[in-house]
Amino acid sequence: MQELLGRISRLDASASLGLRVIACFDELVVGNVNTRGLLAAAASLAGCPAGSRVDVRASGTERSARVVRVDPRGNLLDGDPPPHLSSAHPAAGLEVWLEREGDPLPNDSMILERLGLAVRLRHGLDRRDLDHRRHLGVLTDRQADVEDRVAAGEALGLTTHARYRVAAAPLFAVWTQHPAGPEDVLPTRHGPIHAVVLPESHEPFEASPCGLGPAAPLERLHDSFRVAMVALRLARPPEEPLVDADTYGGLVALLADSGEDSHQPDLEGMARVAEQPWGLPTVDALVRTQSVREAARLAGVHHSTLGARLTTISDLLGYDPLGGFGRARLGMAYLGHRLRHSTVLDLPAPR
Repeated sequence: MQELLGRISRLDASASLGLRVIACFDELVVGNVNTRGLLAAAASLAGCPAGSRVDVRASGTERSARVVRVDPRGNLLDGDPPPHLSSAHPAAGLEVWLEREGDPLPNDSMILERLGLAVRLRHGLDRRDLDHRRHLGVLTDRQADVEDRVAAGEALGLTTHARYRVAAAPLFAVWTQHPAGPEDVLPTRHGPIHAVVLPESHEPFEASPCGLGPAAPLERLHDSFRVAMVALRLARPPEEPLVDADTYGGLVALLADSGEDSHQPDLEGMARVAEQPWGLPTVDALVRTQSVREAARLAGVHHSTLGARLTTISDLLGYDPLGGFGRARLGMAYLGHRLRHSTVLDLPAPR
């Protein structure tokens, strides 16, 4: 983890801070650090004062609110918090906040989520009920029982009456607009992935690279995560930094369901096309348009030039890519080739 933090810190400060937030609060929880220490860590990470309000039992059934505010140097602050907090994370019996002037920064939501979890644990609430990492991991695990997935989703505040989507991004992704929703870092065969659960209708956001899965009911949200992982691997920053699976209809889901190591003759033909310096850009123009002339305009060549390329592509593929099922085969082969040769999850070289 420390080696990864060091490498990522040389790439993107926002991504590095996101990792440091996770690692920092993990260590603080294990060390049973007190509330003031937790707030001091949050304030230091955010660069502004942090505070908490916890309901505590005074006597009998009476409860009172205990407010603690700490600045980035770890000093206690007197008085009440500002009336308008830029970032707050309310929950039953607890509220944590950052006293930032101006708009929230991209990692504020992650700092607040980890701070809120740590403070709740500090005040004796059950760990299993509060371990969002466990809940999100179960929710996106296709091997888990349906009942367990639903229970994990409900523990995160999701309902069986709504549909949700999962966004997936590597830890070094740059979030210029961060969506609100349950999130955490999940282990996958491609390495740790930052996953965020969003409602079916959500506010636009920007991240690079990122994959967005299709909408699904709570009990099938693992499918959205699986498709989101394929969409992520299809991303091509800076041309296409975020891939929404819905943009490609059901093609991304089909790729997610097919075995990547299976024998697919159409991919062999696409590999031959890719050997041409103009091959893949021309195929990309063909699959995104309805005619040769439109494709020529998109590719920036004369239509006669694209017609000659199309003849060569047909010979290399062994079928007419614009006739009958040929266009569908061309699209699937193109996406399959991109998936097999994706490097988007490779950690960029240090600068």
